[in-house]
Amino acid sequence: MSQTFADLGVSNAVSTALAERGMESPFAIQELALPDALSGRDILVASPTGSGKTIAFGVALVEGIEAEDPRPSALVLVPTRELATQIVDEIREIAHSRALAVTAVFGGAGIEKQARLATRSHILVATPGRLEDLLQRRAVSLADVKMLVLDEADRMLDMGFQPAVKRIVSQCRTDRQTLFLSATLDGRVGEIARAYTRDPKLIEFAGEKKDEGNIEHRFRQVTRDDKIDHLVDQLKDRDRGLAVVFVKTKFGADKLVRKLAQSGVESVALHGNRSQAQRRKALAAFEDGQVTTLVATDVAARGLDVDDVTHVIQYDIPVDMETYTHRIGRTGRAGKTGIGVTFVEPEERLDMGVMARDLNLGTQLEAAGLRVGAPGEKGPGVQRKQAPRQARPGRGGDHGGGRQGQSRSDHQGGGGFGGRQRGGESSGGRGGAGGRSGGRSGGRSGGRSGGR
Repeated sequence: MSQTFADLGVSNAVSTALAERGMESPFAIQELALPDALSGRDILVASPTGSGKTIAFGVALVEGIEAEDPRPSALVLVPTRELATQIVDEIREIAHSRALAVTAVFGGAGIEKQARLATRSHILVATPGRLEDLLQRRAVSLADVKMLVLDEADRMLDMGFQPAVKRIVSQCRTDRQTLFLSATLDGRVGEIARAYTRDPKLIEFAGEKKDEGNIEHRFRQVTRDDKIDHLVDQLKDRDRGLAVVFVKTKFGADKLVRKLAQSGVESVALHGNRSQAQRRKALAAFEDGQVTTLVATDVAARGLDVDDVTHVIQYDIPVDMETYTHRIGRTGRAGKTGIGVTFVEPEERLDMGVMARDLNLGTQLEAAGLRVGAPGEKGPGVQRKQAPRQARPGRGGDHGGGRQGQSRSDHQGGGGFGGRQRGGESSGGRGGAGGRSGGRSGGRSGGRSGGR
């Protein structure tokens, strides 16, 4: 008989909240990490994306904090705004089961509202740049943070957050519990992991090997105006079975469902703003074949395991290689064949070209008349950075001299984390992001890079 969350020491309230989301039994990484995390021990976790790390540290945070504790009492540092919102979506319901509040703060959104929410939340999920903005304004304090999570730490290192993370961690309690999670703990990132933790338990999980079947990767050049027409053509293919259509946002999912209905294609949306009952109803209709098209966000589709999905269509381009792999992996399951189609708008061609290069999908991309990225070309998202913001009148001094009132970018240049060192200075360095982040650039971006 498989273990339950209760067997691992998870409270009845949290176990029930997990069960309501369809999580009856823990994943392997959760079984490995939760006993030590719940006991208050520091842990170092090396595990791939999609293995269940978020629920592992989310449960530990929720169980380690009381509703009466100061706010915030827990901090989760992440490299991008997308990951920040994903984490909040995943742990919000289990946090509510113990009367805890959780919020995300990141660039590209109103700082005043985020400041108010941050001071009311027990668990704060933040990108380094925006958190430093709030700290400089004295809008939030980390003096009571007793639990610290560094998630996707290797990506933060690749993106060069050395000064920001050092300053942030130094403001947390010295007797805190630290959970350090990364795809790898090799080299520089491993040295830094040990510098931020005390007598940590090392947990390495390579992930379970699955029969990925045979997936055909296709790419389609589209424009914003004809994108919906291309999608309708794909979905009206008589040879297809169930199809999952991926979009970036919850609003985008609902909007696309309405547009498809206008074109005679019935679909259901799956995203974090839907209630548990609504999500279950949508999934049941999809799995039973009553509705053959599911429009989903990345977070909502995590763990989606439906054997009869023949098509995955990426209506919105994925943000990185791992997102591409996770999305397309919803088809071709249990040894079956599947088709993955990615729509590429003109301004996304370079990003997709670099991603295809690193995924070894150059032949498939060229078949669609698109160019594969050359060695050394910058990776996903680099070409979609926003232009530098202009300073607002009267606010030029908000962030100190010489910054013209711009928000701090979450794409900072520089080396590794630095920060508190136990047992000597770390040496060496880590190169570019390589495959994982497709060469995301370091350096100041002038303004917010989409809040990442």
